Amino acid sequence: MSATPSRLATFLAPLLLTATVHAGKLVGPGTISTSLQETSVALTPDGNTLYFMRSDFSESDDTILVSHRRDGRWSAPEVASFSGRWHDSEPTLSPDGQRLYFVSNRPPRGGAAPVTASMGGHSFAGTNLWYVARRADGRWSEPAHVDGALNDGAMIYNPSVAASGDIYFSAHRPDSGAAYQIYVVHPRGEGYSVPERVELGDVARNRMDPAIDPRGRFLVYAGNEGDALGRADLYIAFRQPDGRWSKPERLPGEINSEALENAPSLGPHLGELYVASNRRDPVSFPKPADDMASLQRRLEGPLNGSRNLWRFDIAGVLHAHGIER
Repeated sequence: MSATPSRLATFLAPLLLTATVHAGKLVGPGTISTSLQETSVALTPDGNTLYFMRSDFSESDDTILVSHRRDGRWSAPEVASFSGRWHDSEPTLSPDGQRLYFVSNRPPRGGAAPVTASMGGHSFAGTNLWYVARRADGRWSEPAHVDGALNDGAMIYNPSVAASGDIYFSAHRPDSGAAYQIYVVHPRGEGYSVPERVELGDVARNRMDPAIDPRGRFLVYAGNEGDALGRADLYIAFRQPDGRWSKPERLPGEINSEALENAPSLGPHLGELYVASNRRDPVSFPKPADDMASLQRRLEGPLNGSRNLWRFDIAGVLHAHGIER
């Protein structure tokens, strides 16, 4: 009897921390990754259309943009057809590319007020989950609100959709502890089940931004399990034979740094991982003397401390756990 991926994981788990992770590449430097804040990649199944979020440094003005790959280069981004009026962020595509989910503070129904949330005595733009569907002409439908308990509390972030229709997301809910945890809902008739917290360990640990494998075999997320190099690192957990999740492990190699890494998403190819990071070019003093041109060029470049989009390959990590395709 051949070993299943889960059985292989038992024997190969120690290899995770030494599995090969190829060096990251900045996505579209100067075009997609700029001196502003960019996060949350959503790639179409053919890999040629990329949706992402761009915002100011305070992240109070979020908009979803779209770019197309032409002759190996990403086109100048445009505002997505369904975005540009509200605080829209964190796009994600269903594995078949027929739905794009995102979160927004737009009113959930006609005549309602924009969604607001409060935490720690502060009020801010809240979020509900929305989606647009692919029409026969290839365009997106008008946004549709996802009704149900998953939108309770007005703080739902970074949805990720499995091929089964399960939606994973991070949220602050009554059983989240002091910060955020990851939840999942399952399709039920015309709606979804009540959110279930994904059990990954002590809720004292902050966990956000899930990226679920379309087949549900592994989950990548941002957080701090006590060994993060920066404010947040990226971790991976694997589905076990009994349906529970393995103990999360920090992803190896250059994926994590002393900067902030978050908002992971999976590309259409096995091991293709997109990450938002505010890592920057190092500055040491005394530095080469700047003139105004060199100073402006450096401060307006992507690696000025703003969040940018990076692409990594974690196929080696997956292979070490018996996941080959």
